[in-house]
Amino acid sequence: MDDKTKTELEAAAFRRLVEHLRERTDVQNIDLMNLAGFCRNCLSRWYREAAEAKGVALADPAAREIVYGMPYDEWKAKYQSDASAEKKAAFEKNKPAH
Repeated sequence: MDDKTKTELEAAAFRRLVEHLRERTDVQNIDLMNLAGFCRNCLSRWYREAAEAKGVALADPAAREIVYGMPYDEWKAKYQSDASAEKKAAFEKNKPAH
């Protein structure tokens, strides 16, 4: 597979992941963190870091809006629920070092 095709496929997979996360508003970030060690915020930070590596200035709020499909504060108000004590404890026990 040539590099151009590989990049196009990776981009398509990324877009599908973002679309899936936008559709699954019932899945909380803490659930993602506890299960997979990353969440929507991590994904938006990785996007921002990749932009910066290419010399493209991108603020965290703009990167989050790319991933969330709306401003982060709006998403939190619409979809974020309080995490249970058990979920918070699991996060503290297993949180990634980033």
